[in-house]
Amino acid sequence: MPSTLLKKLKLFYLPFLLTAIALCGLYTFLNWLLLIKLHLFSLKEVVVNFGFPLALPWIPILLYLRPRLKLLDLSTTKGSWIDFYMIVLWLALATPTIVAQSYLEKASGKLTHLDSINSILKQEQTKYYTLKNFYIDKSNIGVHPSFEVTGKNNENFVMHIYVALPILGSVADTAKSSCLAWMGVKYSEKISNRLEEKEKEEKYDAFAKECQANFDKKDLNQFVYLERVGNTDDMEGYMKAVEQRPKYTSLYTSLFLPINEPFEQRLGDTLAWIFGSFGIGAFVWFLLIFIPRFDHGELTRFESGTATEDTELKEFLNFLKPSEGYFITPLLIYANLAVYLAMFFAGFGFISFKAQDLLTWGANYGPLTLNGEWWRLVSSTFLHGGLMHLAANMYGLLFVGIFLEPLLGRTRFLLFYLVTGILASCASLWWYDATISVGASGAIFGLYGIFLALLLTKVFTPEFAKSFLISTVVFVGFNLLMGFAGGIDNAAHIGGLVSGFIIGLIFRATLKPVEERE
Repeated sequence: MPSTLLKKLKLFYLPFLLTAIALCGLYTFLNWLLLIKLHLFSLKEVVVNFGFPLALPWIPILLYLRPRLKLLDLSTTKGSWIDFYMIVLWLALATPTIVAQSYLEKASGKLTHLDSINSILKQEQTKYYTLKNFYIDKSNIGVHPSFEVTGKNNENFVMHIYVALPILGSVADTAKSSCLAWMGVKYSEKISNRLEEKEKEEKYDAFAKECQANFDKKDLNQFVYLERVGNTDDMEGYMKAVEQRPKYTSLYTSLFLPINEPFEQRLGDTLAWIFGSFGIGAFVWFLLIFIPRFDHGELTRFESGTATEDTELKEFLNFLKPSEGYFITPLLIYANLAVYLAMFFAGFGFISFKAQDLLTWGANYGPLTLNGEWWRLVSSTFLHGGLMHLAANMYGLLFVGIFLEPLLGRTRFLLFYLVTGILASCASLWWYDATISVGASGAIFGLYGIFLALLLTKVFTPEFAKSFLISTVVFVGFNLLMGFAGGIDNAAHIGGLVSGFIIGLIFRATLKPVEERE
């Protein structure tokens, strides 16, 4: 038993500890050096603080740690625990790294003392400031309302109101036309996205009145220090609010949040959470490697230098590689992923994107599409509302493409994908007057409509049809049911499904029965 435990510590625990420390330490150092110290370039904070820390752990997991998990007997009667172990590894590696970025941002920020905001350009730019003399011009504010849809199934409708107030050196500066700094105040409220448009408008009106009442009572002169707003979505909201107040203009504009607590408390328990999250992950990982037994066959081969090739990962990667008979599906996945990554690196978000940004990038929207921007019928099918939206659609595309593309051929498969996607977008325009619609799901539902038509008309073997017909109907039915609950463009889903089913029946006439093809 002691020798087995020591071997597990050497093969699994020590590599995990070294990977976790190296990942968190190296990434945090590069963040500090390149972005904070040298200011070589600017990225959205959501990308730096969440995007990269969530993505980077998969490199050591897939290349270094996952092959070692083969040495443990993780098999069950229904599969394997290896995927669960990988998720735990991912969380254990990513969480301390994410918390560390929050600590780094606050701990490395310097506090500058200013007699007046008018001297801000004479000092080195820092994260925090105190002001001795100032005047908040509450009579010349800028206001910008913003809305976004969130949630796995777009079930939440979030309303924001951004308020920007000029920070001046004194009351006398109100006679001037320039303003170097603004104070930001944000109000937010989340309601159900399944409400009717009229109900949303009523909710917003009530929310706006509540914000106005709160703002009128708010004493904005009471703050300990100011915190500079970083490269975030909030920064964009505040800047748009500034643009609504044309009285003040300036080539240089800084935005700050008022903080009404001692500067020394800005870090809170962040440092403790770094070590705490690391400790929790290390403890859970210790328990997970302690429980299962070794697969002695795999262990012997590993120790002799002849470890078994990771065929599962290789097979999955093969599904993402264009090949004969399976060429268009991976390319479509790459195209959708490329658009998402372009928006991600452009700083528009990570988990989700704002409706206005999607509209700018080509979302389907009746007033614009019907006014001559017909290209939106296609471009909208390569845009997604966020990470989960993309992941769900690409999984559905991968599954149906594996079976459908070899049968249809690459030209027909691509043609049917685009045609059903366009028809799905048209169905959305017909059903909704002014809804922003994005996603490949209309085209994917079109492919599933073709797949259903071919399953029902004996194109596939009886065994194959029996196995996949029920699962396909359940998949389609579940997604349509979720769409009827609201917050999802079900018109596009139904339009794609119906058009795909009709195309499938037409295409079926060109195929011989499975018995004759065999």
